[in-house]
Amino acid sequence: MRILLLEDEQDIRESIAARFRQLGFVVDEAERASEAEGLALAFTFDAFVFDVRLPDGADAGFLLLERLRHLGNTTPVLFLTARDALEDRIKGLALGGDDYLVKPFALAELQARLQALLRRARIVPQNVFEKDGLRLEWNYKRVTYQGSEVKLTAKEYAILELLCQHPGKIYSRSEIADRVWGADFSAETNVVDVYVKNLRRKLGAWAVETVHGSGYRFPL
Repeated sequence: MRILLLEDEQDIRESIAARFRQLGFVVDEAERASEAEGLALAFTFDAFVFDVRLPDGADAGFLLLERLRHLGNTTPVLFLTARDALEDRIKGLALGGDDYLVKPFALAELQARLQALLRRARIVPQNVFEKDGLRLEWNYKRVTYQGSEVKLTAKEYAILELLCQHPGKIYSRSEIADRVWGADFSAETNVVDVYVKNLRRKLGAWAVETVHGSGYRFPL
């Protein structure tokens, strides 16, 4: 899973990032709202952890979330801030925040809140994806095509699931590698291309589109 961490205090940011990475998360760090916005628009994240008062402004974290929600971004957000007034907590939640933790905090509580937020985000009413004869059963990691079960390796399935979660979204090779292999991936290999080739062999070339110079996507 991939987390975007927006925090301008370096010691706090590095402590949180180290804890999340120990848990197996891929963590992108930002210290300004403008930097975080660029990352949020360029990549897909499983959760945001945002400070509120930043070098961009006293309400920069709030304003960033407001812009992202206006653009249709539904990524769950945990605000982590020293702003402890009731009106601030209400404002953060009203703008689309999912949780609000006040500094100072214990890393163990932050970890528990983030994991609970991620569990809630992954509980969706529709647990089956279907398109053009392809069917993915998220809960069972089962794939069928034209009524026949397709045997995929764990990595093949992980790539297909990632692409099918956001049809039409382009994922670069490095982003797919980060999400599927994490720290074990070497950017010097063509492993992503090999697995995409295997998926096309099993499902047909239509299932994974190449966007030249950018990456791969599942067709709309």
